[in-house]
Amino acid sequence: MADKQATVYVIDLGPTLSRVRPPRGESDLDYALTYIWDKITATMSTGRKTDVVGVVGFRTENTDNTMATADGYENICVLAPIGQFLMDHVRDLKRALVPSRRKGKGGDGFSAICIAVDMIMKYCRRLKYIRNVVLVTDGRGEWDDEGCEEIVRQIQEEGINLTVLGVDFDDEEYGFAEEGKDPRKARNEKVIKKVVEACNEGDQELGVFGTLAEAIYELGKPRLKKVRPVASFRGELTLGNLETYDTAFSINVERYPRTAIAKPISASSYTAKTEKPGSGGSVSGDGSVSGGVDLQAVKNARAYQIEDDAAAGGMMDIEKDQMEKGYNYGRTVVPISATDETITVLETEPGLQIVGFVPVEKYRRYFSMSTTNVIVGAKDNPKASMALSSLIHALFELESYALTRLVTKKNVAPVLVLLAPFIDADYECLIDVQVPFAEDMRHYKFPPLNRVRTISGKVLEKHRFLPTPDMEKLMSDYVDKMDLMTANNDEDEPEYATVDETFSPVLHRVNQVVRWRAVHPDEPLPPVHEILTKYDHSPENLLEASTDTLKKLIEASDVKKVDPKVAGRKRGRERPVPKSGLDVEALLTSAAASSAPKKAKISSTNPIPDFKNKLRTTEDLSDLEEAGKEMLAVLKELIKYSLADANYGRVCEILKVMREEYIEYDEPGMYNEVVQGLKKAIVSGELDGDRMECWDEIRYNKLGLITKGESERVEVDDAEARKFLWG
Repeated sequence: MADKQATVYVIDLGPTLSRVRPPRGESDLDYALTYIWDKITATMSTGRKTDVVGVVGFRTENTDNTMATADGYENICVLAPIGQFLMDHVRDLKRALVPSRRKGKGGDGFSAICIAVDMIMKYCRRLKYIRNVVLVTDGRGEWDDEGCEEIVRQIQEEGINLTVLGVDFDDEEYGFAEEGKDPRKARNEKVIKKVVEACNEGDQELGVFGTLAEAIYELGKPRLKKVRPVASFRGELTLGNLETYDTAFSINVERYPRTAIAKPISASSYTAKTEKPGSGGSVSGDGSVSGGVDLQAVKNARAYQIEDDAAAGGMMDIEKDQMEKGYNYGRTVVPISATDETITVLETEPGLQIVGFVPVEKYRRYFSMSTTNVIVGAKDNPKASMALSSLIHALFELESYALTRLVTKKNVAPVLVLLAPFIDADYECLIDVQVPFAEDMRHYKFPPLNRVRTISGKVLEKHRFLPTPDMEKLMSDYVDKMDLMTANNDEDEPEYATVDETFSPVLHRVNQVVRWRAVHPDEPLPPVHEILTKYDHSPENLLEASTDTLKKLIEASDVKKVDPKVAGRKRGRERPVPKSGLDVEALLTSAAASSAPKKAKISSTNPIPDFKNKLRTTEDLSDLEEAGKEMLAVLKELIKYSLADANYGRVCEILKVMREEYIEYDEPGMYNEVVQGLKKAIVSGELDGDRMECWDEIRYNKLGLITKGESERVEVDDAEARKFLWG
């Protein structure tokens, strides 16, 4: 749970803020409100009732405050008392925040600070609150510093953070100085700065004085959300069985989140809610809400139905509690009742048990499956902290991690977590991350990138998949020139994109848009903050330095741009175009469709054209399988009725075409099934006796199994293919 916070914004509404400065193109008040609205809407977005806001305006046309009867508090209005800020308050405040037309004295800035301090004292009393007063002004009004010592004393006693931001105030650290400054404004700046700096005397740092330009620039940097951590586990960290071994030990520990995934705020469905007749609320034709109309959330309702011929419409409604869970087992649904499902619950007890140790160099980063947590000793237990410190230092010195079994609650499935030691100057802990069980690991074999091996086992040194020495050198040079560690050209900060400076564009852009739309419902959306788009492109200096190397690399690699019309076409060879320009393939397909059934069987007299035509008219995977089975039958027939080796050449030709087509259609496994079935028939002698000469012909033409070096869709390696062909 976050700390309670009370903030009062004190806003200068004098007539001088209606001026438009040429560089900005907007009034000084609108410029100042950019900061105010962003801060207020950021507070509103938290939705916390303990994060309250109040607004005070000075140099106003009227007077409305609790000290109005006292001298020096004229033309100061409390525009919004301290409380949780809602959209109704935003609408009311927008109407009030306009420059006044009043001229002359009145509306002292220090008096407005006194009223803000008084509001905080009355609201917060002696409760634990973070107290803030933020004042925005152009420094051109009345600033009477008589009696400011009392204001400073009150601020220090109450622990109030005072922030004063001025429109075009001079700031040496930010590097801004207004040219041709009005002498009165220059005098007021010095007086205000002196009072703010007086709040920092002693051991308290409560005053901040700066120019508004810097504050608005800092708005572009996403603000980190501070949350109070909640323990996800409190229990014992054990090594060994305490009931069996005297050498086993147990440490009382607590587990807290260290990192968490930040997600954009989610949207909900709402609709306009019209008031009852006579209430005055209405909805206009364009859907806008006016009068007493409000929004209401849309509620979802779900109905469950089953087929029933006796019911109206053939469907009968049932209640949710009448249903049982069913699990797919193949094509069958196996129902399991709630009573039976309790048997599947693993009975576990909470605990954190060390099951082994892993050397640091043996751990792979891709094993990490979750966000991280910290494990510290139990609060108010110095012995536990001391014992845990010993374990942390032991892991650190031995360069090892601890592998543990974690059960956070009773009957919760156990998870495997890795504990890593973390030692800082004044802080020690164990950082844990979830890792997979052995059954969760999937091992995939991929062909090597640095060599190509043929079916016969020969290793090729030159291949279209292998880079040449020139390509490797140019690629190495290109990577060196695109090194982000050299992008800044700064010895003090060489790293280009640090973790602290990179933010999620989606997350923070959505928050920015929502905050803006809450205050400006009809205006165009603001541009994206520069810091969110800084790293969406490569540094210009690196791109310029690597241009020549990239051109040479493209030439050496023979990289060519693919025609967009060709991209996505079925992988295969370019087919020759007849001189007549006729689409012979379409003519043959239409003629075959008109003269024969759509799925005609492959004949032994003309198998290759029939096979290709059948592949072109396939509708699903089963058609490809059927074509393979028919071709296998044709191959067996040709071998069985072959006079000596008369048909062996045709068999090899058919197998060659089938091999190419199935690779082209990315279904190599079907060819492998065909050639496996053919070998089985030849070896068994079922094709009219000994036909091993035909298999020798297949060996000679290297028409064996398709390996994973030729297609990623199969798991056959070179050794298996060689054994199949020659075994």
